[in-house]
Amino acid sequence: MKKLILSLLLLAPLFALAQNQTKPYLNLEDAQRITAAATEKAKAEGWNVVIAILDDGGHLLSLQRMDGVQIGSVEVALAKAKSAVYFKRPTKVFEDAMKAEGGGRIATLPNAVAIEGGLPIFKDGVIVGSIGVSGVTSAQDGIIAAAGIAGY
Repeated sequence: MKKLILSLLLLAPLFALAQNQTKPYLNLEDAQRITAAATEKAKAEGWNVVIAILDDGGHLLSLQRMDGVQIGSVEVALAKAKSAVYFKRPTKVFEDAMKAEGGGRIATLPNAVAIEGGLPIFKDGVIVGSIGVSGVTSAQDGIIAAAGIAGY
């Protein structure tokens, strides 16, 4: 019994320390604010798109499909966002790499999408999620995604 009490007393500070450590995260309100900023840019340009926001684990927080967008863009936006959060980099990096000599190797990476329009979202230097946009050209998708993050 004494050993148990002694063990608990020695471990108690560790449990307290673990509970006080938190990392930044993306919540639904953040996702909605990012989506609203991206939507505003898309509407200003007259572009209808799908906007997907994922958390740091690649799980969907928000998905918006504007009127008239082809349904295929839903999966593309999700894939772009997933690629951005999994690799912690914009999907444009993969698009540019595909254009380089030997870039075809990028196609063998699981979950790597080589089309601009996916961006990671960072807070205090920590990845908290990503945005994926699809529906217009990849460059236009990237502009909308950047506008969304700027609104964060």
